[in-house]
Amino acid sequence: MSDWSVAVDRAACIGASVCANYAPGLFVLEAGKSSPRVSNTAPDEAVLDAAETCPVSAITVHDAASGALLAPEE
Repeated sequence: MSDWSVAVDRAACIGASVCANYAPGLFVLEAGKSSPRVSNTAPDEAVLDAAETCPVSAITVHDAASGALLAPEE
């Protein structure tokens, strides 16, 4: 299984910090907005949970090899 690519749309982010609560090792709040600590990570359910529970769908997770969207589910 390939790594996952994680991105946060900081313009859409409202700083709810749900992502930092679900995956504190992967997300950090900077200036009231979320940022991924790394752009690629090993597969981790916590990353998918963070993307799925973001109240404004600002987090996207893609398969780094294929580019397929993994979360949030459409």
